Amino acid sequence: MTDLAAAARALDGAPALEVLRWAAATYPRVALATSLGPEDGVLLDLIARHDLPIEVFTLDTGLLFDETRALWRALEARYQRSIRAVAPAQTVAAQAAEVGDALWARAPDACCARRKLAPLAAELARHDAWITAIRRDQTADRADAAVVEADRRFGLVKVNPLVAWTSAQVWQHLADHDVPTNPLHGRGYPSIGCAPCTSPVAAGEDPRSGRWRGRAKDECGLHQREAPPSGAAGRRLPVVDGVAAAGLRRPS
Repeated sequence: MTDLAAAARALDGAPALEVLRWAAATYPRVALATSLGPEDGVLLDLIARHDLPIEVFTLDTGLLFDETRALWRALEARYQRSIRAVAPAQTVAAQAAEVGDALWARAPDACCARRKLAPLAAELARHDAWITAIRRDQTADRADAAVVEADRRFGLVKVNPLVAWTSAQVWQHLADHDVPTNPLHGRGYPSIGCAPCTSPVAAGEDPRSGRWRGRAKDECGLHQREAPPSGAAGRRLPVVDGVAAAGLRRPS
């Protein structure tokens, strides 16, 4: 069993490529979960150019911007690597039939639980480790993230090769290697998620203020830290159905 604390110390400050190579060599069942953001572009570029045996997937919520879908196709064409879609159990229409239209507007946590957390948990059950593109300076939940750590929420190892990078470093790498990016970044969208829950950001605003605008929410929940309940250590944790937990029913 890998000593994660020792690995985190050894890899702290290491180049992202070195961290990726370590992850590929240590965990045969490892995958990059890409949100198709700029940081993910850096990691995909490194994985593809160095032909690392790391699978790549993305959560297709059914609510992505058209520009995001176009970027998805462009990245696959550029790197000749498949970015596999991981989708929720229900289509957007089926979800609306069960709990009503626009769940994201009435209960965004519940919508994220259904369309992101549940499919991610099912996908990660196939892996021993997952690679993310989070950076410490993005949100409070990410501020103390280690380059390698135990993901207690999903029950596997989490590898964060860009955790100490700055936004400037990310964009410099993208420019240096001509990595395709989302045109929405040039239209005032520094952080891009599902179309209904993402809005442009004004000058001087926090880069993530356009996500779930007007709500006390800046994370979909994928990277929130949760300890397992008592007695659950070492077991993969279920994701609670946010709609049921919120007591939501289809409006009459």
